[in-house]
Amino acid sequence: MTIVRPRWATLGAVLLAQAGLVVAAVAPQLSARVRGEEIRLTVTVVDPIDPFRGAYVDLDYPGLRTLRDPSASQPDPGVAPGERGTAYVRLRRDGDVWVQDGAQRERPAGGTYLACDDGDWRLRCGIESWFLPQGRAASLGRALADGDAVAVVRVDGRGNAALVRIEAG
Repeated sequence: MTIVRPRWATLGAVLLAQAGLVVAAVAPQLSARVRGEEIRLTVTVVDPIDPFRGAYVDLDYPGLRTLRDPSASQPDPGVAPGERGTAYVRLRRDGDVWVQDGAQRERPAGGTYLACDDGDWRLRCGIESWFLPQGRAASLGRALADGDAVAVVRVDGRGNAALVRIEAG
């Protein structure tokens, strides 16, 4: 005996699964925006002359470094050479902005930190791009290249971050 399911039930299951995937994809950013603490990070532009960039600015955070940063005076404890993956970057307030206060592979027990990926040439914390209308992206890129800008970021208790705005000084 063959059991035949109604097509609407199959369609409903597929739509529910897709909705679940969308929620899972945006949950970290949404959590940071809704429940996160607002912090300020020094920000610069990575490549202000990229003609293929489109309507976004590619950002860099000088106060954050990878766990494998050769310029560091001492490597962070608990990080094996060449190890890549999830990195938790602890932050501390330094005047008006927040700066890195170490990094580790295990999630910190408390404090403010960013959950990042250091599998690339730089840390990826979900705050590396800022999308704007085409004309404004170019002008912001120039302002960031001049220096003295901060990114206002919201960070939740699990290290998820969302870029809220950029204040060019």
